[in-house]
Amino acid sequence: MKRAGGKLEAGWFWTASVAAVLILTVAVPSFSQSTAKTDKGPRARRVVLVSIVDCRLAVMENGKVLAYFPVAVGAAVSPSPTGEFEIVNRVANPAYYHEGVVMAASANSPVGTRWIGLNLKGYGIHGTNAPRSIGRAASHGCIRLKNRDVERLFAMLRVGDVVEIRGERDDEIAQVFGGAADEAAERVTAEMNGQ
Repeated sequence: MKRAGGKLEAGWFWTASVAAVLILTVAVPSFSQSTAKTDKGPRARRVVLVSIVDCRLAVMENGKVLAYFPVAVGAAVSPSPTGEFEIVNRVANPAYYHEGVVMAASANSPVGTRWIGLNLKGYGIHGTNAPRSIGRAASHGCIRLKNRDVERLFAMLRVGDVVEIRGERDDEIAQVFGGAADEAAERVTAEMNGQ
C-alpha cells in the first residue's frame, strides 16, 4: 500500500473486498440450488373450437376436449367471423371501448371481466354483462361467455393458441359437440335468418 500525505490508500482494497463479498453472496445460493428442471416444458398449443350453430365452445389439446362452454355468437346484423385465428392478447379486467365510449373495467362492462383478443382487429372472446344472451345469436360478432366461464377459459389459454370459428356443422363439429346440440343449432340458425 502507498502512503499519500501520511494516509494509506486503502480505498481500492475496500472496494475490491466489498465487490467480492457481493459476488459470493449472489453466487453461493445459485450453486446450492438444484439444476433439475421443475418445468415440464412448454405445453402443446391449445385449440379453441367454436361452433356458431351450436352456440358452444370447446377447448382442445392434442385432439382431446378439455372443457366445454356455452356462448353467445354474432347476431344476424353483426355475425361472428369464421375461420382460423390466433390469440394475440389476454386482458384481465379490461376497459370497454366502442365508438367514442370508454367504460372502466367492471363486471357490468359489456366485455365482462376478461378479454381474449384475436388477430382480427376488434374481435375476441370475452365476458358479458348480459348473461341471458348466452346460447343465442346476440353479440356484435365477438364470442361471449358468462363471466365465471370466461375467467376459467382465460386461465386455460395463452397468446399463440388457435381459435377456429365454424359457421356450419361439419363432421368435426358433430363429433366434438355431439347430436344433442341439434336443437340449439336449429334455434340459432333461425335467429340468424330472422325467424
